[in-house]
Amino acid sequence: MIAWEFGSADLAGLRFAHSPLAEVVASAFVLRNGGHGGLQASWRSRVLASLPRWPTFRAVLFGPHGHSPDFLTPPPRTARPTLAEELAAMAASPLDEVAAQVSAAWAGHDQPPEIRDPRTLLALLVPEIRAYFEVAIVPLWPRLRAAADAEIAGAARTMADHSARAMMARLHPKLDWTGSALLLRYPGKQGQWTLDGHHLTLLPTGFAGAEVFAMPDSPAGRTLWYAPGGHGNIWLPTAPNAPLAALLGPSRAAVLALVSAPYSTGEVAHQLGLAAGTASYHLTTLRDTGLVTAVRAGRRLLYQRTALGDQLVQDSRLTTPARRSPAGSA
Repeated sequence: MIAWEFGSADLAGLRFAHSPLAEVVASAFVLRNGGHGGLQASWRSRVLASLPRWPTFRAVLFGPHGHSPDFLTPPPRTARPTLAEELAAMAASPLDEVAAQVSAAWAGHDQPPEIRDPRTLLALLVPEIRAYFEVAIVPLWPRLRAAADAEIAGAARTMADHSARAMMARLHPKLDWTGSALLLRYPGKQGQWTLDGHHLTLLPTGFAGAEVFAMPDSPAGRTLWYAPGGHGNIWLPTAPNAPLAALLGPSRAAVLALVSAPYSTGEVAHQLGLAAGTASYHLTTLRDTGLVTAVRAGRRLLYQRTALGDQLVQDSRLTTPARRSPAGSA
């Protein structure tokens, strides 16, 4: 458990944004670590095949220690920055910081020649990230942006309807807020961080999946990345498909399709227009069959698909029969 000191007064500086570069870096983690429950398998295989085209990008993000240098993801200056804006901010990073962060990521190993000089590194990296973004991110960008926008709107609504504490509690099962600190449940890690006079920017990041990523000591600022609600639907149809509905029933299939990210019973009921008792019954049944897990976050019980649930949704989508073309058409 890590406690990030974050008192009530710091709420005045709290902000949300959606960062193209955060999606880029988080997507590289998916390429490196294997993704989440098979949902991204086709995306991953397609992008991995193109990875040799970007040697500088690969050297910076796929180093021997698995670190991502902080200069790659400067805190966004606006809520909806463009890739060009963020690349310009990245390219303006102090060269000594770039060199130090890359050296730390390759400590004990020989650095590839293209990343030894920070000026050359930045000159090569900017066009490679732009090319990578076109291949890996652009096809998913409308869904990534829509998921982040919905998450930010939902957080604002929770704060307006309830409280700042309720808003913080809904973010992610691995996060909790005590009123004086933001708690990050990192297995095997303990510590205490401070904002050190910086504002905190929360970044809903579709590729973050089940993980939470933090930049607690970057000279540029403090950020926290987490997956927005419903992030699994970025790779799935928005409505449950016919095989899944036939197996589970339409309502229960809709519940399973929805909880790719953590949802409470009330949120499931609201999203799907179900009675609270009906939503609770379906969630309990899915939990009892191993398709959904329940994690307590403060006073709330949050439900999310297990790897088995992810695989069932994915497999049923792949087995959906193709529609026949009208007679006479190609």
